[in-house]
Amino acid sequence: MTTLIKNGTVVSATGRTEQEILIDGEHVVALLHPGSDLAGAAERGAEHVIDAAGKYVVPGGVDAHTHMELPFGGTNASDTFETGTRAAAWGGTTTIIDFAVQKYGENIQASLDEWHAKAAGECAIDYAFHQIIGGVDDNSLKAMDVLVDEGITSFKLFMAYPGVFYADDGQILKAMQKANDNGAMIMMHAENGIAIDVLAEQAVARGETDPVNHGYVRRKELEAEATFRAVQLAKVAGAPLYIVHLSASEALEAVANARNDGMNVFAETCPQYLYLNVEDHLNAPGFLGAGYVCSTPLRSKHEHHHADLWKGLRVNDLSVVATDHCPFCMKDQKELGKDDFRAIPNGIGGVEHRMDLIYQGVVAGELTLERWVELCSTTPARMFGLYGKKGVIQPGADADIVIYDPNVQTHISVDTHHMNMDYSAYEGVVVDGKVDTVLSRGKTLIADNAYHGTKGDGRYYKRGLSQYLM
Repeated sequence: MTTLIKNGTVVSATGRTEQEILIDGEHVVALLHPGSDLAGAAERGAEHVIDAAGKYVVPGGVDAHTHMELPFGGTNASDTFETGTRAAAWGGTTTIIDFAVQKYGENIQASLDEWHAKAAGECAIDYAFHQIIGGVDDNSLKAMDVLVDEGITSFKLFMAYPGVFYADDGQILKAMQKANDNGAMIMMHAENGIAIDVLAEQAVARGETDPVNHGYVRRKELEAEATFRAVQLAKVAGAPLYIVHLSASEALEAVANARNDGMNVFAETCPQYLYLNVEDHLNAPGFLGAGYVCSTPLRSKHEHHHADLWKGLRVNDLSVVATDHCPFCMKDQKELGKDDFRAIPNGIGGVEHRMDLIYQGVVAGELTLERWVELCSTTPARMFGLYGKKGVIQPGADADIVIYDPNVQTHISVDTHHMNMDYSAYEGVVVDGKVDTVLSRGKTLIADNAYHGTKGDGRYYKRGLSQYLM
C-alpha cells in the first residue's frame, strides 16, 4: 500500500518542516513540498491519505529499556511480549529493546534463545535485545564476541542484587575490557548492592518493613558512589559506559563530570524519576506505596532531583529517556512483600505513557519539540545501532511514524491503559497531547481510538554498533 501523510508539521531532532511523507509498503520513499507537482501526483496515486493538519508528525518512539516477562522475586513481570508491545504501540512507541537474562551459572546463548522464543510471533511492534550478564567468566566473555556478531551489541551488568546479578569490580573491568575490544556498549545498573543489603537487613531488624523503606535503604549516595566507580572502571578499561535508570542528582553529577572530561559516558532517566517521589508515592497510605517500588528508587521531592534531571535532559548529560518498563500487579505480586519490603518485586509499568509524559516537558518549557524527538526516538536508535531504519523520517527508513495531536488531552488511568496491570502509577493524571495515529513499517496500528494491529506484526532487528562510538 502507498500512503501519503499531508498537512502535518514534521518534527525531527534537528528541526520542524511542513512536508508531506510518501510511504510505499514498509518504507518512507519521499519527503515532498506541499503544493508541489510531485506532492499532487503522490496524493492522486496514494491508496491511503492521512490528513495530519494541526498535528505533529514524528518518528516512532524507541524505548531502549523494557523488561517483558522478566522473572523477578518469585514471579514474572505481568506484561507479556504481546500485551506489553501492544500497550507500547498505543503510546507511540514502535520499537522496544528488551533484555535477555543470564543469571549465575546459566549459559548466555541459551538465555538469549529463551528470550527469542518468548518474543517470536508475539510482538505488536519491532524489537531487539540487550544481553544481561549475570555471571562474568571466561565463557561469558567469549560469548560477548559471538553475540556482537549476532546483533546483540550491548551488555548490562549489575552492581546491585548480590546473589542474583551482582558483578564485582574485577568482573566488571573484564567485561569492559572485552567491550573495548569488540565495540560493544556496557550498560550499568549503578547502585552499591552490598551496602544496600546491609541497610535493608538493619531496617527489617528494626521492624521497618513498609514499602517506603525500599527508598530509604537505596540511598542516593549509594547510587552516586556506584556511578562514580563505574565511570572510573570504564576509564581504566577504555570502554564506553551507559548508566541505566539514573534517578539522583549526585549520580548525574558523576556522569556530567565524566562527559566534561571527554569520556564516552552516557545515561538515561525514566519518567518516574521526573514526576514521582518518595513522600507522595512510595510513602502512600497502607500498602499502596508498593506500586512505586522500583530500582533505582524514587527520590525526595524536597531535594532537587526532578529539576536537575530535567536540566540534564536539556544539556545532554542525560541522553535518553527510557521506561525500565517492568510491571507487576498489586494483587499476588507486589503483595509478596506485604510483610517485608525486600520481597516486593521491583518495577513500574510505563511503556504506554513515555511519549506523553516527556511531551509535558515541551508544554512546560523544559524541552523543545526537537529535543523531545531526540530523547525518545532518535538518540536511542543511534545509541543502540538502529538508526537509519529507526528514529528518523527519511527516504529508506522504516515507516515508523506517530501523528501526535497537541490540541487534546490524555487521561491516564488503570481503567483506560492497555498494560497488563491492576493499577496505574499515574492514576488520575491528565496530560496535554495525545497519540493520534501510529504506523509501524507502514501498517496502521493505532487510528480513530482503536487498535488495528495483530499479534506478530513486530519483527526482530539485529543491531549494529552504537553510532556514538564509531
